[in-house]
Amino acid sequence: MDMTIKILVVDDESRMRKLVSDFLVKKGYRVLEAGDGEEALDIFYEEKDIALIILDVMMPKINGFDVCREIREHSKVPIIMLTAKGGENDELNGFELGVDEYIAKPFSPKILVARVEAILRRTNQMQEECRLVAGGIVLDQTAHSVTIDGEPVELSFKEFELLAYFMENQGIALSREKILNSVWNYDYFGDARTIDTHVKKLRSKMGAKGECIRTIWGMGYKFETGERQ
Repeated sequence: MDMTIKILVVDDESRMRKLVSDFLVKKGYRVLEAGDGEEALDIFYEEKDIALIILDVMMPKINGFDVCREIREHSKVPIIMLTAKGGENDELNGFELGVDEYIAKPFSPKILVARVEAILRRTNQMQEECRLVAGGIVLDQTAHSVTIDGEPVELSFKEFELLAYFMENQGIALSREKILNSVWNYDYFGDARTIDTHVKKLRSKMGAKGECIRTIWGMGYKFETGERQ
């Protein structure tokens, strides 16, 4: 699912990408793959929420150092660099460019996964940014989970996105069109009643807290956790 942690694996050897990818997917990460530096940069610019990049040094088109250099102009996303050479100069060059970890091939995939997890814990990217809390409702975008007063609530993917959007825009009146464009991520050519259907299901699953999603007649909805009148 899109809400899981995304890791970009960049290596021109497809077997190496598959090996790393399989281990990461088993751990619950979502893996994006690139076979050269050019493709890596395309994916980096397209996907705004990559949590970590595993980057090979020796690649066609654009090498790992140049990819790292360009990414560092725009982002502090953690980067683990892989090298077949294991040369000290490569390592120093990588650290100067802002590489977070350096692993020489051949390596144990289990060690790589352990490094990935350590970096994600250390950078603590997910903790604050991906938890929305309001009126006893806790929405964790990393774990893709919702609890209400400590009790887990099972939501569909769209219901989850809808609740996240409401919580991010607490106290703001949202038109159906705005909700469709933001949650469905494209101009929805169809019936805005799809919103009403999803809101009805979401309210039902939220129990008493469903009252937080208030209907604004003739317009849309507003999420508020204050006292009901």
